[in-house]
Amino acid sequence: MSLVSEKPKPEEPQQDKPNCAHCVDKNPEVIQEKASGCCDDEQIETYQEKPLSCCMDDEASISMVPAIGGDHKHKIFETVDDETLLISKLPKEDAILTTAPNVPPVITRDHPALVRVPLVTTTKLAQLTSQYKYEQWTFNGTVPGPFIRAKVGDVVELSLTNKDPAGNPHNIDCHAFTGPGGGAAVTTAEENETKVGRFKLLYPGLYVYHCAAAPVPVHIANGMYGLMYVQPEGNDLPPVDKEYYVMQSEFYHEPPEVDEDGRRSEIVEFSYPNGLREEPQVVAFNGSESALTRDHPLKANVGDDVRIFFGNAGPNLTSSFHIIGSHFKNVYRDGGVMNSPSKGIQTVSVPCGGSTIVDLKMAVPGTYTMVDHSIFRLDKGAVGFLNVSGPQNPGVYQSSQPPRPCVGCKLHS
Repeated sequence: MSLVSEKPKPEEPQQDKPNCAHCVDKNPEVIQEKASGCCDDEQIETYQEKPLSCCMDDEASISMVPAIGGDHKHKIFETVDDETLLISKLPKEDAILTTAPNVPPVITRDHPALVRVPLVTTTKLAQLTSQYKYEQWTFNGTVPGPFIRAKVGDVVELSLTNKDPAGNPHNIDCHAFTGPGGGAAVTTAEENETKVGRFKLLYPGLYVYHCAAAPVPVHIANGMYGLMYVQPEGNDLPPVDKEYYVMQSEFYHEPPEVDEDGRRSEIVEFSYPNGLREEPQVVAFNGSESALTRDHPLKANVGDDVRIFFGNAGPNLTSSFHIIGSHFKNVYRDGGVMNSPSKGIQTVSVPCGGSTIVDLKMAVPGTYTMVDHSIFRLDKGAVGFLNVSGPQNPGVYQSSQPPRPCVGCKLHS
């Protein structure tokens, strides 16, 4: 059934359009699309006309017409002619940006907004492993970049300022954005330059963003990626006690050089040949081998519901994300939140440039270990801990013997 009433329109004279390389407004006709729903295979109807251009200005307009589908009745927003809303009239707010593993609070407003997201590119010398440091390319000084939270129907005003001391150009390809390059076409910034683009969020879900300046693999391999969560219209996912941000990626480096005193350097350099061969020296969660171990494990209490927003930046390897000793109560596969979640899942496959959202119920105290179950990657750094505190639960887990990790164990703290 159509969600947009059909009205006869007077014929309009043809007008020349600006020859813009980034313009996607090529077809003035309404395009009707149908997509399969979830479990009951109900149909979702969506309509779009004149999509919001990624190079628009304050006079551009949008309207929000919902198409409803799936068990959660989440809305998809696409642009049409009637009920226009000037972007300049949208309430403005600054996005709350958080550093991994932290997640911004749930957005509770019930209206769209212009959400300002400032990102700055720079480099830093980071402790990649216990042995070596590595120069990472960053958004806002961290790897992964900040977690961004918005709502479907919002317009993100993204500003990218390039402070790379080496003078490399950078940009943003956000998988949540609709339009050429996912925004990369209009956000490419040279040294000491700032580029701004506005992008309407049409679909809810968890999306990867990354730099897409040439050579793209090098920018991603050096740390330029992060996650954006677009909350569904209306109610978000069921509330939980803890939310965390975890992102897997690989690092490719050359052997350390030998210093004049005969010692190996503590700094290693990027290796393009190793990346081309897809042979990483490090596979890590949140940018280093110890980011979620030692003094920085995730924490929860017995009885807590824990949600993990998980992304895989790659650039080469698919992740087999698993938490030893637990089950995923809910899995929103591929970061999609419009369909019902899968239940009781042990391991989730997450491709490069992909994501997932998983919920866990913590029933027993102790240490739960996050791994990529391509298990040799454990020895390359793909491990993290979730420490759970609280009373024992002998009805679920008990032994007359105390726990005793094996010698050299990397799976339990």
